[in-house]
Amino acid sequence: MARATPPGTEQEEILWRLGCQSVAGVDEAGRGPLAGPVVAAAVILSPGTELPGVRDSKTLSPAARERLFDKIRGSARGVGIGIVDAPTIDRINILEAARLAMASAVRNLPVQPEHILIDAVRLPDVPIPQTPFIRGDALILSIAAASVIAKVTRDRLMSGYHRLYPEYAFDRHKGYGTPGHLAALRRFGPSPIHRRTFRGVLSPAADNTADGRRGPR
Repeated sequence: MARATPPGTEQEEILWRLGCQSVAGVDEAGRGPLAGPVVAAAVILSPGTELPGVRDSKTLSPAARERLFDKIRGSARGVGIGIVDAPTIDRINILEAARLAMASAVRNLPVQPEHILIDAVRLPDVPIPQTPFIRGDALILSIAAASVIAKVTRDRLMSGYHRLYPEYAFDRHKGYGTPGHLAALRRFGPSPIHRRTFRGVLSPAADNTADGRRGPR
C-alpha cells in the first residue's frame, strides 16, 4: 500500500503570494469523548517553515505527538489555544462547542491572522476570511500542526483530571468510551467533567463504542 502524502503548504503559499502574511491553520480535538473539554488550536507558520513528521494527530503515536508539539511550538510564528468545558458542551452541543473553542484559539493568537484554514467547519462569529477543507489535517501543514497542538494539550488536561478522579482512568483513555471507562461509569456514575448529554454517559450499559455521544460530529 502506498504511503499517504504528508500535508504540505500549498494552500498557505497561495495566500502568501496574494499578500496574506499571517495564515492560521485551525483544528480541534475531543469531539468524541464522553468526558473532558473540547480543545482547539490555531497555528501560524512563516513561509519556508518545515515540520517533518507533522501530520494528522490521529495517525501519530503519543510519543511522536509530544515530540512534535515542542517542535511546532518552537517553529511557529504564533500558537493559540481555545478550551470549552463539559458543562458548556452540554449546554450548547458539541458542534457549537468545537466552533467556540476554535474561535477562542484564533482570538488567543499573538498575531491577528489575515486568513484562516480550518478542518471541515466554518466559524461564523469570526470576522476573518476563512476556507474550510474536508480532511484538512491530512492535507494542509498548518492545520496538521494545529491538530497536534490541540491533541497534546487535551491529553495533558485529561492526565491532570486523572489525578482528581483516578477511578475513571482518564490517563489511559482520555475520556473516550472504552469498555473500561463505561464500566467505571456504571460503578461510580458520572464525574463533574462528564458530558451528561452524551449517550454513553446517560446509558453506559448500552453503549460500548468509543463514540457514544448524542448529536452531530
